[in-house]
Amino acid sequence: MTSTKMPSIVHTGAEIRQLIHSAQLSGKRVGVVPTMGALHAGHLSLIDAAREQCDLVVATIFVNPTQFAPGEDFERYPRNLEADAAKLASCGCDIVFAPAVDEMYPQGYGTSIDVGAVSRPLEGERRPTHFAGVATVVLKLFQLVPANRAYFGHKDYQQTLVVRQMVRDLNVPIDIVVCPTVRETDGLAMSSRNAYLSPDERKRATALHDSMQLAAQLASTGERSVAKLTAAMEQHLNEVGGFVLDYIAFVRQDTVELVDEVTGPTVILIAAHLGQTRLIDNLVIG
Repeated sequence: MTSTKMPSIVHTGAEIRQLIHSAQLSGKRVGVVPTMGALHAGHLSLIDAAREQCDLVVATIFVNPTQFAPGEDFERYPRNLEADAAKLASCGCDIVFAPAVDEMYPQGYGTSIDVGAVSRPLEGERRPTHFAGVATVVLKLFQLVPANRAYFGHKDYQQTLVVRQMVRDLNVPIDIVVCPTVRETDGLAMSSRNAYLSPDERKRATALHDSMQLAAQLASTGERSVAKLTAAMEQHLNEVGGFVLDYIAFVRQDTVELVDEVTGPTVILIAAHLGQTRLIDNLVIG
């Protein structure tokens, strides 16, 4: 922890862009951490990584309406800018960019980014408008906060691929840094949505990580069949109970290409509903 000074809070695109340009003109390397707020230790680990590599660290806090489908949790998504700013102060964040919806999407707004094949399967199949909303808001944030580096967590594996594809395809001059998933001591991946879990659901939720660890253990002892590894994961989740599975997928690392056998670096992806809460996680094996 490097500082307890409260970060400056900026609400307009014009002001944040000017601050970034001024910092870069003076030779500073700028890092940005895009978030939707409701910050936890996973987010703060991204701030720590940016702090180590950059001279000025900006966190964006914006609950982006275009990445939520009708009936999802946009309205109830936790929002507490004051609490988030205090957490950011504890790890040395310099500036918070917290725009209003009409700052990001002014009246008459009509443009959307389609990132193509990487956004179609898995999360894209279950939430068809989600990645267009993600790509669009991230590109807008990179325009308003034209940092040198942007930091994302590996927990949102497919999102990191979408962002990298968008940056590459549209020649956005920013380096994307993906940092490891941060977990609770019992293995549950940290997520703002964990706050929705009841105490009983919170205990059960660790089964997601446990099931992936089981598959990793089986793979390490020679089991290559994805069908058999998936069956073992499903059996474990059924024994714990309470899960409605969206998918278990095994993909070649750095892609969304499904594999039938674990023959090299492979990412297990899992998404499931537990009560009213949808949880995702992933683990690299092989």
